[in-house]
Amino acid sequence: MKAFLAEKLAPAAADCLRAAGWEVVERTGLQGAELAAALAGCDALLVRGATKVTADVLRAANGLKAVARAGTGLDNVDVATAKELGIQVLNAPAANTISVAELTLGLLLALERQLVPAASDLRAGKWEKAKYSGRELNGKTLGLVGFGHIGRAVAMRARAFEMDVIATDPFIGTWPGEFGWVRETPLADMLPKVDYLSLHVPLTKDTRGLIGAAELARMKPDAVIVNCARGGIVDESALLAALTTGKLRGAALDVFATEPPGELPLLALPNVIATPHLGASTREAQDRAGVEAAQRVIAALKG
Repeated sequence: MKAFLAEKLAPAAADCLRAAGWEVVERTGLQGAELAAALAGCDALLVRGATKVTADVLRAANGLKAVARAGTGLDNVDVATAKELGIQVLNAPAANTISVAELTLGLLLALERQLVPAASDLRAGKWEKAKYSGRELNGKTLGLVGFGHIGRAVAMRARAFEMDVIATDPFIGTWPGEFGWVRETPLADMLPKVDYLSLHVPLTKDTRGLIGAAELARMKPDAVIVNCARGGIVDESALLAALTTGKLRGAALDVFATEPPGELPLLALPNVIATPHLGASTREAQDRAGVEAAQRVIAALKG
């Protein structure tokens, strides 16, 4: 068996494949026809989020049996075409859970305690203690849109801050018994109640634009929205309008509809904290994602 690693994965991923007797080819930065040509003779393709595994690539990659994303989402893989061609599509759904959950709470803390501007001022020699009065998370209501691996990890950490947690997830048939302390609440009912709304759903045709002008208008003017899931779930134009007109107090963003976002007006607002899609960017998450993706490929192609 031969695996093609199209992006930089943890060395343990390649080690895992070689230990199972696989040949491993590592070449990064390829897209389109170049990627398809490089896949000749390969049984599996392993990627992260930057490589676009399009229909054209899949159709041209003769003999490809599996595509694995070392991460959670599959929005960079044409899943429908892969299914049509009999190519298995795999991911590592739990690998990034802790890292994304920690970043979610980290962004909330940084926004509410104004850590970035305060640190910047201090570095510039300014002692602005009176200027940076913040807010506590304790006692506030956190609404989670999506209650899978990451949503549940965020809930557990929010509980440690003594927050009141409510959540919605239409794909959960039976609410998990161990999370009885998290109230299941439909999105429409959740919006007016929350102090913080945090998104943890994949980007699909159903979730694109899920939070738009109408949803933002239902939220409290003092509320904050957090998106460490996928760009495109929140309508960025509607969010900009809500933040600039005082209909929403703040936003913490790790993802954007277009990445990199370029000259995005949202990034210039003082009530926005933003990071460059760092959710899975920890050493531990990358190790887990690479190894889990490799293990799933090995298991899948054993039949």
